Amino acid sequence: MLVLSRKKDETIVINKNIEVTIVDIRGDKIRVGIKAPPEITIHREELLKTIPANQKLPETPVDQ
Repeated sequence: MLVLSRKKDETIVINKNIEVTIVDIRGDKIRVGIKAPPEITIHREELLKTIPANQKLPETPVDQ
């Protein structure tokens, strides 16, 4: 696992087409903005754990 430090409004770029930006920091919580191509789905880990392994994940487009 790669661990990076970022400040508010700083961005990490993954594979030249996914941007992860630190939008806000409040106490021990951060808000993260993700910009990715529409064919890439993004899900929170805790929701993935609730979906049975044999069930197809919902295809939720990423808002740009």
